[in-house]
Amino acid sequence: MLTKKEQRLRRSRQTRIRIAQQGVARLSVNRTNLHIYASVISGCGTKVLATASTAEVEIRKELGAAGKGGNAHAAQIIGKRIAEKALAAGVAKVAFDRAGFAYHGRVKALADAAREAGLQF
Repeated sequence: MLTKKEQRLRRSRQTRIRIAQQGVARLSVNRTNLHIYASVISGCGTKVLATASTAEVEIRKELGAAGKGGNAHAAQIIGKRIAEKALAAGVAKVAFDRAGFAYHGRVKALADAAREAGLQF
């Protein structure tokens, strides 16, 4: 029987293959209990163009004394930040790679915020 992590990685594999065939930059999301991370990776998959996470010092200050990075509000901040960094790097169109996580809660909040900030996917 597969563990929870193995199930998630199995789900993510097909998405990664499909995105690689498209040859577009991908917005990859990873979440843990404490933080959420987002990266824009080049179409060939070899170069990270932009990153944002709740583990960054500026973001932790913005989140307040508790520094809670494991909620939807923090995910919205990261979505906005990754979109700004991607646009600054010259990437406007990406494929959304949720890495096997359900499109719900923090992952959805990050995606919606990135769309509002100007990323297309």
